[in-house]
Amino acid sequence: MSEKTMSGKTLFISGGTRGIGKAMVYAFAKKGCDVAFTYASNADIANEIIEDIQSKYGVKSRAYRLDILEPLTYKDVYKEFDEDFDRLDFFISNAIISGRSVVGGFAPFMRLKPKGLTNIYTATVSAFVVGAQEAAKRMQKTGGGSIISMSSTGNLVYTPNYSGHGTNKAAVETMVKYAAAELGEKGIRVNAVSGGPIDTDALKAFPNYEEVKAEVVKRSPLSRMGDATDLTGACLFLCDSDASSWLTGQIIVVDGGTSFK
Repeated sequence: MSEKTMSGKTLFISGGTRGIGKAMVYAFAKKGCDVAFTYASNADIANEIIEDIQSKYGVKSRAYRLDILEPLTYKDVYKEFDEDFDRLDFFISNAIISGRSVVGGFAPFMRLKPKGLTNIYTATVSAFVVGAQEAAKRMQKTGGGSIISMSSTGNLVYTPNYSGHGTNKAAVETMVKYAAAELGEKGIRVNAVSGGPIDTDALKAFPNYEEVKAEVVKRSPLSRMGDATDLTGACLFLCDSDASSWLTGQIIVVDGGTSFK
């Protein structure tokens, strides 16, 4: 795709201030796409990103605070979005939770607790559902669009302490398929991008980060860990209506070959 192939289009992505989400914000803005994104708490960082991409790429960008553990507040966020943008073409559900919220969810099997597991489901599956529902309402006004849920290969490859996240990634991938089956008639395609372990701040917070990184490098035929920018190409492809017009209900795995070896 040439540099400005997404001019006149708008992306809305959850969790756009760090890691994979931030990489997406810049990748789409570089293509000429207006970009809206959510942040958990740090408005200063969000505003710095907005100023940077608006000056670099000449696109419009706005950010909205979202508590991913309260998915219904997406409705309020979208009302703010409607005041700033007159169309929505692409939605990427990317935000995740960490820290205290995942206590009892990010743990060995015998230490899993219902509350931690429920929080991960809320942030992974319920948030995707509400975010995608609101996106679809707006996309159908312009003839369609592309919805993507970020996922991970933690539901394919055993990863220590990851059972809570892994099972919910499997759940959201199934939800993607159901959404695709029902939204296709509105011209809306729904897919998931499943990444192998990506070297982000979120992964660095794992207590066994060095062990995980060494194992990923060992397993990958490419002998390296993934970077946040390694997932942007798949998402850009899925939002290119010419290149991926007949692709929906699919899980695109981008993992450096680690889920097979």
